[in-house]
Formats: sequence, C-alpha cells, structure tokens
Amino acid sequence: MIKRMYIKFVTPLRSGFVRSVTILTGGTVFAQGLMAVSLPFLTRLYAPENFSFLAVYVAIVGIVVAVSCLRLNITVPLPKSDGDGMALVILSILAATVVSCFLAVPVVFAPLFVAKLIGQPTMAPLLWMIPVGCWVASVYTALQYWASRQKRFGLITRTRVTRAVGGTGTQLGIGLTAPGPFGLMFGHMIYGGLGIAGLAKSIWTHDREALGAVSFRNMRHMLWAYRRFPIWSVPEALFNTIGVQVPVIIIAAMAVGPEAAFVMLAMRVIGLPAGLVGASVAQVYLAEAPHKLRNGTLGLFTRETMIALLKAGAPPLLLVGAASPFVFGIIFGTEWERAGILVAWMTPWFILQFVTSPVSMVLHVNGELRFAMLLQAAGLVLRLGAVLGAIIWAPNWTGEAYAVSGFLFYGGYLIVMLVHTARINPDRLQSA
Repeated sequence: MIKRMYIKFVTPLRSGFVRSVTILTGGTVFAQGLMAVSLPFLTRLYAPENFSFLAVYVAIVGIVVAVSCLRLNITVPLPKSDGDGMALVILSILAATVVSCFLAVPVVFAPLFVAKLIGQPTMAPLLWMIPVGCWVASVYTALQYWASRQKRFGLITRTRVTRAVGGTGTQLGIGLTAPGPFGLMFGHMIYGGLGIAGLAKSIWTHDREALGAVSFRNMRHMLWAYRRFPIWSVPEALFNTIGVQVPVIIIAAMAVGPEAAFVMLAMRVIGLPAGLVGASVAQVYLAEAPHKLRNGTLGLFTRETMIALLKAGAPPLLLVGAASPFVFGIIFGTEWERAGILVAWMTPWFILQFVTSPVSMVLHVNGELRFAMLLQAAGLVLRLGAVLGAIIWAPNWTGEAYAVSGFLFYGGYLIVMLVHTARINPDRLQSA
C-alpha cells in the first residue's frame, strides 16, 4: 500500500523533488512503522488514564514549540546567503532558550498551581519535563531546517530513525518495569531531543564558513528583515496549535472518562499515512519553494503537489477509517474501541489536512503572513467553539465534534489554497 501511495505521488513531479522526498520517506517509513508497531504494546502496558497525561503533555509542548523560535526557524531556507541562513538558526535557538527558561519558572516554583490550572492536579511532579521537552524539540527543529536548506535529507532521515528508536524504546522499557504516566512523557521528551547531536556535528563539519559569517550585526539585520514572522506568524502558529491542542487539554480536564486518550490514539493512527509521506513532502517543499517563486512556477508547483497528495493519500486514509471501528479492540485492547470509532469520524479531516498541510507554507513564502494568521484565528474559533459546545450540550459527542470541526477548517483551507495559488505574484518574495 505504501508503495502504491509513493508511485501515485511521485509520478507528476520532477525527479529532483522526487529524489529528495524518496530519501526522507525511507527513514520516515521506518520511524513511523516502528511507532505504529509499538502502539499495541504501549496500550497494553499503560492504562488509558496514563495516555491522558501524555495527551496533555504533548498538547502543551506542541503549543510552545510552534512559537518558541519566534517562527524564525521556518525562515532559515529563505535567504540567498548561507551566512544569513545560519544567523536565523542562531536567533531561533536563542529565542527557544529564552522561552523555555520563562516556562520553567512557574513549573519549578509553583507546580501544583500550574497542574490545577490545566485540570490535572496529580501531574505536578512531572511538569519539569515540559520546559526541557520544549527546548530540545525547538533546537532540533531549528537545526533540521538548516539541514533542509542544505538538502541533507539523508541526515534528516537518520535523525528521524534515531528519534523513533530512542523515544519508543524508552517508553517500552519503562512500561515493562514501572508503567505509569512518567514513562510515556519521558519517552516523548527523549524523542523530541534525539538527533540534535547529529545535526550539530554536521554543521561543525561542513558549515564553519557559514558559522564564521554570523555576527551580532548580521543577526540584527536578519531579525529586522524577517520581522513579519515574529509579528504575524507567531500569532498564526499559536492560533493553529491552540486550535489543535487546547481542545485536547479541555477534553482531558472536563470530558467523562479518558476521552482525551481516545482522541490522541485516534489522531496518532489516522495520522500515520500523513507522517509517512506528508511530513517529507513538507520538508522538501519548503526547501524548493523559494526557487520556484523566483522563477514564477510556485503556483503550478503547489497545485501539482496537492493533486499528487490527494491521489496518494485518500485511498489508504479511507481504508484506515473504514476498518478502525472493527479492528481497534482487537489490536489495542477492548478498552480502546472508542478510539476506533473516532478514527472513522476523523478520516475526512485528515484527508483534507494531508492535501493542504504540506504546502501551507506557500502563504509564508509568498509573504501572506497576515492572511495566514487570520485564517488560523478562524480555525481556532471554530474548533474551540465545537468542543466547548459539545461539552455543554452533548458531552458524549465531544470527540466527534472535534473531528467535524477539523474537517470544516481544512475544507475552508483547501478552498483558500486553490484560490491563492492561482494568483501568486513572484514580487512578494522576501527581498532578503
């Protein structure tokens, strides 16, 4: 099935793009496959209530990591000069360090207050992992964008394999000896940071000239040149991640039973096809997009990518959605049957996300940051409204309401992307 997905995707696209996606997808298939194989064991080692803790942890880290670099990390592939790109890497890591330190203050000095604030008072002893997890994941992201700029997709692939083996192995190892929320959260924290050493070593080996070109003046110039990203893209990323993650936190705090655990497992399973191809496409797409914009072919390139993604992704996602209500209890244990039902509800959402998310950076490359922010703000209102409304009026349908809101948002996003790519103007590229 994965082979058929790949053939359908790569056929319409050029060989350079295809080769890069192939390299990234190879390691991603192994990493995602390992994580998929481990899930039935994890769901038997850990109780659904333990996964509710993990869901809250992943949600908080996801929100912070999305903005901790002030979105300067996504600008790393954009400048023509490697010295300017490296300056943006350094700025990203500095910003992430400051944000993580600020986050550590309440976690260290008032953990019980923070735990009660998020509706999980028994989580207080574990909160120290949040700032650490945010920092290591942010640094990895910044370094990965540099590797993408240099088209070192083989290196990125190796780090993805390392992360999957280390993170999953930690969760399984602790689960065999002392199952509890600590093992799931600690394993995810380890997963976030593995790969940093390999990416940093590559920079030290191959990019000393770019490192030497970085100065305080250079960093200040880059911060000013890409100031629109902290101003507009940070709120956009916040709206996006809050819209995705805060409903999970709300569900964990207010819904009946371990509903957040069911939502998280459903999202992991239905998200596997997207992880196999979509993440790799997004990485390569961002590396190629600035050049495509300069030569006036970005709109066509984006639409071709979206069509290929639809052909590759819709059939396997539909298959997963149709089978899940019948096989989840067998694969993961009878207490997880509810998650299989949610997978079926989430399938239309993830098909649309699979098509649009890998190429959503077209709005950033083309300078439409303010519009992207407003689009994500609308999505936040839609998702939070759906979940809160369900908790108040239909508490047994909270997961379904969340799934429908995702479908409506990405349906609107797809329409916007099709309209936008039809009128892309090459002059909107950052002058830097």
